[in-house]
Amino acid sequence: MARQQGLRMMQAIRQRQTDVATQKTSMSILKFAFSLFFFCFIVHTNSFAAEAIESQRAPVMLANVYHPGIDLSAYWVSEKYDGIRGYWDGKRLLTRGGEEVYPPAWFIAGWPNVPLDGELWAGRGGFSDAVSTARRQTPDDTAWRKMRFMVFDVPTQQGTFDQRLPILKSTVAAINLPWVQVVKQTKVDGHRALQKMLSAITKEGGEGLMLHRGASLYRAERNDDLLKVKLHDDAEARVIAYIPGKGKHAGRLGALLVEMPNGQRFKLGTGFSDAQRAQPPILGSLVTYRFRGVNDSGIPRFASFLRVREEL
Repeated sequence: MARQQGLRMMQAIRQRQTDVATQKTSMSILKFAFSLFFFCFIVHTNSFAAEAIESQRAPVMLANVYHPGIDLSAYWVSEKYDGIRGYWDGKRLLTRGGEEVYPPAWFIAGWPNVPLDGELWAGRGGFSDAVSTARRQTPDDTAWRKMRFMVFDVPTQQGTFDQRLPILKSTVAAINLPWVQVVKQTKVDGHRALQKMLSAITKEGGEGLMLHRGASLYRAERNDDLLKVKLHDDAEARVIAYIPGKGKHAGRLGALLVEMPNGQRFKLGTGFSDAQRAQPPILGSLVTYRFRGVNDSGIPRFASFLRVREEL
């Protein structure tokens, strides 16, 4: 009798162990299925948005990063405004990504029917305010009262930047609105003077400086005719794919696979909030990241996500 009871007990223990193992396997399968579904869903829904972004992109000039050896005498220097790129096409106000911005009618009253390139700016340290204001399809009148359109070029005008500057100034003067302003351009004597200007701007809360080659034509591409100068290295890359998370990030974003303008790709896995990991930047969008130099192959070192850049 005792032996039969012992056998039944052993059978019951083995059955429980089998049931537990089965439950663990089922949970693992469900967890994997959920992760796979999550990323497939994001890829499927965002692929359409990525195609739309590529087809609607505004024809704007893009900046490279300043590097030693540049002949500064050939460049104009201005403050780099940390806002939303604004492209007035003569009828509508667009972001760099081609999304239409809906300002109040009074904000764009009297604007010309020729394109203007500039920055929608909410003041130093006001990047988040600029983004939230520009994102609303129903304009917030109070929020727009804090905005400025800092204009730095007239894209469709013929001639070099030196030749376009007087046209830019007269065009903005004719608009005659206090929130539409020409970006002040100046010259510096050399690298030391540039660094001194950069230090002064950043101490006052500015983001950095922009260099614009005086002899350049307006070309809607990225080149050394336009350069950005900042105390900390940052750059932009395009989101190519999602890499699923592991451990505490299982079931959500682990890292972004991004592509730099030169075609090199790398994984960007730090700097994200929990909310951003649950709903990552869409495929095809531009993200800004910070880094500390590059390795021998040109890949950024210690890259960290900063924010989605201008793709509203």
